Amino acid sequence: MNRIKRISTELLQKYPDKFGLDFDSNKKVINEVSIVTSKVLRNELAGYITAHLRKEAARQKASVSEEVEESEESTDE
Repeated sequence: MNRIKRISTELLQKYPDKFGLDFDSNKKVINEVSIVTSKVLRNELAGYITAHLRKEAARQKASVSEEVEESEESTDE
């Protein structure tokens, strides 16, 4: 597991409610909750967290739409 993924996972576990789907707000949250002296590292962490949360949101949306389709099919029969 690389450094970016490990640190991002730890931050998401410690502060799950603070991060969202916006890159800039995630950069600000990282500055608030941790000490990151490197601008590049902060941006990489914020980018990974943002991408991870967007993928997770897309997966949840897809699973909800599948459930709706299944329930519509069962009511049609």
